[in-house]
Amino acid sequence: MNLPWHQTSAAQLEFSRRAFLSQSAGGLGLAALSMLNGSALSAMAASQKSRQGIAGIPHFKPRAKSIIYLFQSGGPSHVDLFDFKPVMRELHGSELPDSVRGSQRVTGMTSKQASFPVVAPFWEMKRCGSHGTWISELLPHTQKIADEVTFVKTVNTEAINHDPAITYINTGSQQMGHASMGAWLSYGMGSMNDNLPAYLVMLSQGTGKNPGQPLFSRLWGNGYLPSSHQGVQLRPGASPVLYLQNPPGVSADSRAELLGDLKAINRLEAERTGDPEIDTRISAYEMAFRMQTSIPELTDLSDEPQHILDMYGPEVRRPGTYAANCLLARRMVERGVRMVQLFHRGWDQHIAIEEQLPRQCHDVDQASAALVKDLKQRGLLEDTLVVWGGEFGRTVYSQGAIGSPAAGRDHHGRCFSVWLAGGGIKRGFEFGRTDEFCYNIVENPVHIRDLNATLLACLGIDHKRLIYKFQGLDQKLTGVEEAHVVNELLA
Repeated sequence: MNLPWHQTSAAQLEFSRRAFLSQSAGGLGLAALSMLNGSALSAMAASQKSRQGIAGIPHFKPRAKSIIYLFQSGGPSHVDLFDFKPVMRELHGSELPDSVRGSQRVTGMTSKQASFPVVAPFWEMKRCGSHGTWISELLPHTQKIADEVTFVKTVNTEAINHDPAITYINTGSQQMGHASMGAWLSYGMGSMNDNLPAYLVMLSQGTGKNPGQPLFSRLWGNGYLPSSHQGVQLRPGASPVLYLQNPPGVSADSRAELLGDLKAINRLEAERTGDPEIDTRISAYEMAFRMQTSIPELTDLSDEPQHILDMYGPEVRRPGTYAANCLLARRMVERGVRMVQLFHRGWDQHIAIEEQLPRQCHDVDQASAALVKDLKQRGLLEDTLVVWGGEFGRTVYSQGAIGSPAAGRDHHGRCFSVWLAGGGIKRGFEFGRTDEFCYNIVENPVHIRDLNATLLACLGIDHKRLIYKFQGLDQKLTGVEEAHVVNELLA
């Protein structure tokens, strides 16, 4: 029945609008579809190729196939852990010269301090490995892998607060809404295992600052890329992925039959509307079905020999700990996961650094070193790039009264340290130099854009050519400003 326009239901109007747009062969309908759905159709094509990646990638011979990013959320103190200058022992307690601090921004937590006294490292350091890299006594296991690792002392960022800084290093922008590194790798390179997502994420809470800085799912999100590329977070315990198990009374066969029918319906709707998210939804349903088998097998550590468990440390059997997540990370790349990212909270030592930092280091030291050794003994390290670092470092000056048990260090983005291992990176190497206060860069700066460009290069990707058109821009992981591959880091 044809109703007057003012009596027509919303559903009828929607159907008429869709029918008009989808059935028009030219004129207004075609123009509207072109304007409204141009990027959507592009996204659908990308979504359909999500498992294979983009044709032409890698752009050149890759040094690595996977990345394990051990992200230390909160800002580890490079002053206390890696970037030691013996002269700081003599400078302890003296005022940081104005010429060193200059006009650089300081956070609101210390900007009103009347004094900025230099605080030397609280713990001893020693030279390690053939290159003689300084590493703190708080990291005895890391000291032993110095010859496998490249330390970059001059990573830098403009961001001075946690959320913009961690967003910046993970997505290439301080603004929300951009795609994460793992999403870019999934989009560009596709998956190496049809039964697991290309990008998996795990979180752990350290014993330093507890609770640590909040972490949001957008840090492993897809941004403007098709949503099939977003990271999948694994939770500790019996249900690593929510809603993965079949409800009572539903068998695997009946679930498969249901998904088959649902796929057929969704395919018809995708053809009719051109909505790229329908294709993504189909892929998500199918992946979830396959993960019902692959995830329990992945997270079951019963087949790990005792000497491997001992290597990762006593916490490895406790789900959700950093040690357990490191072992799972090895199992993931073993099974072809493209990127694994561990976020470990608790490095924000504004207060009580002498109490908090040793505990935080103890959380990660043994397991981080064990991961590198484990990958190497299995022949996986040459294909796996391991990254250890946070969003910025800490100040050489004290936050709070010097000598107070409550004192700590503020955020410092002008220079901080990151270490890399495997995947085409030089072994036993140190790059970049800071001033005697570990405050400014003296030579070989590595902006976080440069770091990300270098990580992509290890996987055979030219960061300038991994792009996605969105809002009139060629979006990239390295953002819109200049970025350079640090070739000196590459083996």
